[in-house]
Amino acid sequence: MANFYTDNPIFKLHLNHPLMEKIVKLKERNFADADKYDYAPQNFEDAMDSYDRVLDIVGDLSGNIIAENAEDVDHQGPRVENSRVVYADGTKKNLEACRKAGLMGMSMPRRLGGLNFPITPYIMAADIVSRADAGFENLWGLQDCAETIYEFADDAQKEKYIPRVCQGETMSMDLTEPDAGSDLQSVMLKATQKEDGSWVLNGVKRFITNGDSDIHLVLARSEEGTRDGRGLSMFIYDKRNGGVDVRRIENKMGIKGSPTCELVYKDAPAELVGSTRLGLIKYVMALMNGARLGIAAQSVGISEAAYREALQYAKERKQFGKEIINFPAVAEILSVMKAKLDASRSLLYACSRFVDIYKVYDDIAKERKLEVEEKKEAKYYSRLADAFTPLAKGMTSEFCNQNAYDAIQIHGGSGFMKDYACERIYRDARITSIYEGTTQLQVVAAIRHVTTGTYLNWIKEEQTKQVAAEDENVKATLDFMTQQYAAAVEKVVGEKNDQLLDFMARRLVEMAGYCVMGYLLLDDAQRDEESRRSLHVFVKLGEAEVAKHVNFIENFMPDQLSDYLYK
Repeated sequence: MANFYTDNPIFKLHLNHPLMEKIVKLKERNFADADKYDYAPQNFEDAMDSYDRVLDIVGDLSGNIIAENAEDVDHQGPRVENSRVVYADGTKKNLEACRKAGLMGMSMPRRLGGLNFPITPYIMAADIVSRADAGFENLWGLQDCAETIYEFADDAQKEKYIPRVCQGETMSMDLTEPDAGSDLQSVMLKATQKEDGSWVLNGVKRFITNGDSDIHLVLARSEEGTRDGRGLSMFIYDKRNGGVDVRRIENKMGIKGSPTCELVYKDAPAELVGSTRLGLIKYVMALMNGARLGIAAQSVGISEAAYREALQYAKERKQFGKEIINFPAVAEILSVMKAKLDASRSLLYACSRFVDIYKVYDDIAKERKLEVEEKKEAKYYSRLADAFTPLAKGMTSEFCNQNAYDAIQIHGGSGFMKDYACERIYRDARITSIYEGTTQLQVVAAIRHVTTGTYLNWIKEEQTKQVAAEDENVKATLDFMTQQYAAAVEKVVGEKNDQLLDFMARRLVEMAGYCVMGYLLLDDAQRDEESRRSLHVFVKLGEAEVAKHVNFIENFMPDQLSDYLYK
């Protein structure tokens, strides 16, 4: 029997990170629920045991049900009948298994039917499910939309909708339109308030993941005569009320089990979330940050699947009288794949821990006034979460695509055939660097933290940590990479040329990514011997990538921009 949690010891390393004790105690309010719910933990050890047990269930379902159904789901896919989505047979089985196991609404409070898990073990579950079937993770992972209802909806809405999510109803976030993709301030779906104060929605949404879900979060234009983000509000649409038809399901390259829908709203009843005019500038920004962390988890899960398929094939495939894993050219590809995978996972969970702390402080602030030190700490982790989220989404999705590419390469001609899982994994991987904000948009979000020093200041904190003697040389390399990165930032910013900064942003963000991920792996290696090999391989790779970008920046003249730009 396969178990995608227990067969991967690295999860225990990240689950038992030293920061988890602070996260758990804050999340559990010093275990105040212990006397109210028989399944609430009594102490930190009890909480960690609970996470471990649930992740074991996730790993079991992923290895023995979701992964087993993945190929059939990819071939069958969903379909539209009478303006409704009909899931593939395997998808129905997956959803039912997850409902029966109580794996919906994992991060929601117990009083609303959830497990009250921190973000980190929930993201770990998303990582595991994604390895089994990235398309299904899109359906299961959209339970995260309940977080937005919990943060911004009124009490009546929370009590109405969140228990339904915890019981297994599905969600979607209806943002994109035919003429509003990444540019969400161009959304034109119309929200009209009736005389009795209720709202109805009219218009079209496109590229909506799981668009025939039970509960929708919808971005719509509530203010007449506006055309920018200040005229947009957030609404909840309940499928039980009718008014939305599925016009079609997109015929996609990958993640084919996840229905991507075009929706037609016709006087669809809806409920306003929070205040009008804050839909994009506040609520969607929070929603998208959660979604981007989810896509980072999906990317890591796909990377894991790609690496394992490549490794297994390389061990079994013989050429010229020996297994191809024994050829240095193949061994190098596998080593780099593993290093990128481990670095991605370290970045993912560092980010999730930062998100955990700032979110729990936000929640506590609704119950009582934060102490001065708590406010300071909340601000610190909020800034880190804001900086690490686009970095995590951007770097892990790019590495995911690279690992899927290399998995095909190791399979050779066989990898091009549908007989092997790596062909499906390759197709599934491609979307990760596109949806929920392209890599280019992640660079736009991250560059502010390059120029203001968020990444560099965090790195300086990491540089003060003691490391094992055998890691001193690799730490010296990372320190030198950081010096190169800081000098490159200073050079580009010093030009005081916004167009040049935009042009160089990708290179600067990638340099930050290689440095940050290197230090994270260095920290992992102090607690886990198995991480040391990936540390050394990744830093060697990062050293070369940083040097490449430094060379380009140092030898680039601003007047050369015209060679690259189109008019």
